[in-house]
Amino acid sequence: MGENLEEYFEQTEGTGVLATSGADGRVNAAVYARPHILDDGSAAMVMRNRLTRKNLLENPCATYLFVEQGPGYKGCRLYLTKTGEDTDSDRIRGLRRRCPTTDTDPDNTDLYLVMFRIDKVLPLVGPGKQER
Repeated sequence: MGENLEEYFEQTEGTGVLATSGADGRVNAAVYARPHILDDGSAAMVMRNRLTRKNLLENPCATYLFVEQGPGYKGCRLYLTKTGEDTDSDRIRGLRRRCPTTDTDPDNTDLYLVMFRIDKVLPLVGPGKQER
C-alpha cells in the first residue's frame, strides 16, 4: 500500500465500507467511496444526513475498510476519529467530481463533508505495524 495514502486512494480501485456505532452501541456499516486525503493528512468523506452521520454525531469513532479490486485480499483498514464537518456546497461538489453519481439532490443541500483524524492504518489482513 505504501506510506502515501493520498496517492494510494487516488490510484487504487476497490470497495470501501465505513463502520460506525451510535451512543447505544448498535453498529452500522455502509459502502463508501475512497476517502479524500487532505493536505494536513486527515481524511474526508462526503455523506448524506443518514444513519452513518447520526452515529458520528453521537460517537466520533469509525473504521474504514478498503478492499482493493482484483484477486486476493489486499487493502487497508483506517481507524478514524471525526474532527469536524463542512457544508460548503462548492467544496463538496469539487470533491465529488471524482466519483460522479446519479443525484436526487442536484443542489447538494443534504451533503456533508466529514473530516477525520487517521489514528491508525493497518493492512486489510493481519496485525500490521502502522500507527499514526
